[in-house]
Amino acid sequence: MRASRYNQAARLLLMFVLLTSITSCGWQLQGRTRLPEALAVTYVDAKDRYSDFTRALQEHLRASGARLVSDPLQATAHIRVLRDESGQRVLSISARNTPQEYEVFYIVEYAVSGVGGELLPVQRLELTRDYTYDEAAVLAKQREQAGLRAALARDLAAQVVRRVASL
Repeated sequence: MRASRYNQAARLLLMFVLLTSITSCGWQLQGRTRLPEALAVTYVDAKDRYSDFTRALQEHLRASGARLVSDPLQATAHIRVLRDESGQRVLSISARNTPQEYEVFYIVEYAVSGVGGELLPVQRLELTRDYTYDEAAVLAKQREQAGLRAALARDLAAQVVRRVASL
């Protein structure tokens, strides 16, 4: 009985010390990004409104407090997605001349304008990830590639929102 009370007290003390040290170093949970007032009502202009990037961008904007509209005349800001491209490249091949590693890439170009004019000129972002290829697991590797592509799109959308928030 006495040992369990000692263990419980030691755990509480350890949690208190950890929480105190984490908060004292400035660490905090990642929250939503606060957007400037100019982006309160935003129109996203993209050729492919259902691409991984466009959907992720819209989700990040909503999470940051922007109200997205489908009519550009109602918007106080326009985010134009000029390029939304993804694909893969071979990184290495085996002695049998078959791919061993691929690189998945995602490239976006965008610009932001407001009521008063251009807020952010054309920006280009590119992210890449690589993965190994296995001929015996083609379907699994295709799923891995799709997952990497979606993760890259989410990361790019988060970068765009952070850059826009800094205006």
